[in-house]
Amino acid sequence: MIRVFIIAPSSVVRAGLRSVLADAGFEAVGGTQDLGSLDEELLESEPDILLVDGTHDAGEGGRAGLALADVTDQAAVVLLADQPDQARIAEAFRNGVRAVLPREISAPQLQAALQAVAAGLIVMHPAEVSVFLPTPTSSATEIVPLVEPLTKREREVLQMLATGLGNKEIAARLVISDNTAKFHVASILGKLGAATRTEAVAIGIRHGLILL
Repeated sequence: MIRVFIIAPSSVVRAGLRSVLADAGFEAVGGTQDLGSLDEELLESEPDILLVDGTHDAGEGGRAGLALADVTDQAAVVLLADQPDQARIAEAFRNGVRAVLPREISAPQLQAALQAVAAGLIVMHPAEVSVFLPTPTSSATEIVPLVEPLTKREREVLQMLATGLGNKEIAARLVISDNTAKFHVASILGKLGAATRTEAVAIGIRHGLILL
């Protein structure tokens, strides 16, 4: 059973989330009203997921990622936020958040997202993807061709990057050395013209190189 710890300012919201979790077979192992209240209760409850109601600030989820790192390395952070902009979404993911979802998300969607996060995936709601990806301009509406096509192995590595795996995890899955994994990642960034892994994944999605 997937164990979830809830952070939400409103006791009503916490109760509602507990009900949604229970209906899908999740176990709500605890809850508190804000990040400042994180204490031994979180550590002792050993959650798989930390569900954060970020109210009006996507950065709240980013800070949750940082705070969580101080007490446990077992839980993935899922953020519920009100229309966060691109910068705040990026900040949240950089700080370890595994999913950014709108607060008005339906119960089935939230349950599916939590299942995906528990399985190791990074999740974004379609409404947030449109904010996160660059908006095409009238003078550049076509997808820019790749500098060079990705090899089959590079496409495998890119798919793993999309799930949030690091070099060591990729190397272990493909039974290759860490240096070889780093080489593949560097080659992917170069071919996609990306500066970061996150940007590479975004470009890969636009080119249909990643299975969602």
